[in-house]
Amino acid sequence: MTDAYDFSERIGRVEPSATLAISNLAAEKEAEGADIVDLSVGEPDFDTPENVVEAGKDALDAGHTGYTSSNGIPELKEAIAAKLRGTGIDADADEVIVTPGGKQALYETFQTLIDDGDEVVLLDPAWVSYEAMAKLAGGDLSRVDLAPHGFQLEPALDELAETVSDDTQLLVVNSPSNPTGAVFSEAALEGVRDLAVEHDIAVISDEIYEQIVYDAEHVSLASLDGMADRTITINGFSKAYSMTGWRLGYLHAKGDFVGQAGKLHSHSVSCAVNFVQRAGVEALENTDESVEEMRQAFAARRDLLVDLFDEHGVDVDVGDGAFYMMIPVDDDDQAWCEAAIEEASVACVPGSAFNAPGHARISYAASEDRLREAVDRLVSNDLL
Repeated sequence: MTDAYDFSERIGRVEPSATLAISNLAAEKEAEGADIVDLSVGEPDFDTPENVVEAGKDALDAGHTGYTSSNGIPELKEAIAAKLRGTGIDADADEVIVTPGGKQALYETFQTLIDDGDEVVLLDPAWVSYEAMAKLAGGDLSRVDLAPHGFQLEPALDELAETVSDDTQLLVVNSPSNPTGAVFSEAALEGVRDLAVEHDIAVISDEIYEQIVYDAEHVSLASLDGMADRTITINGFSKAYSMTGWRLGYLHAKGDFVGQAGKLHSHSVSCAVNFVQRAGVEALENTDESVEEMRQAFAARRDLLVDLFDEHGVDVDVGDGAFYMMIPVDDDDQAWCEAAIEEASVACVPGSAFNAPGHARISYAASEDRLREAVDRLVSNDLL
């Protein structure tokens, strides 16, 4: 049978998400009856806080099931702006677009800023979808490798300075980082600021994990002098509030950005789901205790893993945020991850998916018992 479709050159630039591919494989094996310790997925293993669930139900009962204004309901945009102001960002409600997930906010940002041939700079290891979104927009990638620096940005600022130029259109900063858990220092972000101002570069600051921080302080890039007018701050509800399936995120930017990105938003997703937006207001205003409980649990799991790896002579770079850890594995990290799931029934993501070969990313969004089980299985199968 001849394929009737003539696919676009654009879609041929990208591959499926490696993280979702591993997660899907783990789900398939579990459906077949296998006991898989799935450390591949970036999803908190906590229920959405009950008060947020109830707010969603109340919104449904109140009939909030129709379209909203494209950029979001006023109550949520104001709550987001207030939250941003709490992190030192000068934010107004009309500078916010509410999106169905943080990923949509990122996609709209790339599509709004990048033309064919524009340079996009990534800090490696980088979340898999940044590369795909840049390529879909026609961008050309330049990369700065943070792996030799313990995944930290501050000691790599000279390399970043050598990479960016007046031709750079966009720099992507993700702190706390997926996949490393690294939290970039204020000095590192000030270095980004200096380069962005010098070369007139727009910067994405992906802060989706900002509330999951342990032994460091999160700094919002747009709060630094000189960055308010050139930073697009991306955030969402999936991680801190355990609302992955609710699909709710947002972007904030100054100037004409919201007007331009809003055109794409209105012609693609129309608006985020009405009753979900109303649950988002509750999440922002009344869940500090639930967020802190999750944060403390993740911190304990991180420390447990560090101890377990140390017992087996595995030296890891310990991140101060998010719920990920990069562990050193064989040079062929793809083969190592395949062996991990096939032989040890442990699902991990190859580091090469994040442009960090020789590593595997594990998510510690799993119980302490399951984390112990995962390490035991890897050790017993000579994978550690």
